[in-house]
Amino acid sequence: MNMASARSPQLKLKLDASGPDPASRWHDGAALAFLGGSLRLVLDTSHKEALREGDTLDLPLPPQATPRQIQDRAEAWLREEAKRLLLQVIEQKSTLAGRRAPRLALSFAARGHWVEVHNGDTLRCNWRLIEQPMPVIEQAIARAIAALPPEGGSLDLFGTPFAAG
Repeated sequence: MNMASARSPQLKLKLDASGPDPASRWHDGAALAFLGGSLRLVLDTSHKEALREGDTLDLPLPPQATPRQIQDRAEAWLREEAKRLLLQVIEQKSTLAGRRAPRLALSFAARGHWVEVHNGDTLRCNWRLIEQPMPVIEQAIARAIAALPPEGGSLDLFGTPFAAG
């Protein structure tokens, strides 16, 4: 059997470049995943900044804004909200674990875990974690904090810190 003919269907395979139309997802009135629920996007130029009111996210954009402008503004708000909320949960879970809070780095990776320990003192959290319900966020962060290396100096066999010197 000729190898070229065996691969021919694969080589002729065309990737479908016509993915979903961004206009169908990013428009006035569209739903945006947030904390296990959704927010309704409202284009409203009466505000200078994005403003969440209940289940509505008012974006400071005119009605004729492009889908890309709407996406950029909505995702910028989501990333800022993710940073604020994730820092809050990290502080809370670190306090419960009796340790200093690690640093936060937002990840924009398309694949990977929600939260990963990086360099032993940083939690890399995917910014899309903000779309998950709060118990999922808290559990992911608590697991990552539990996986952090012990703080401070070395401990002896009985868990007592070695004296410095």
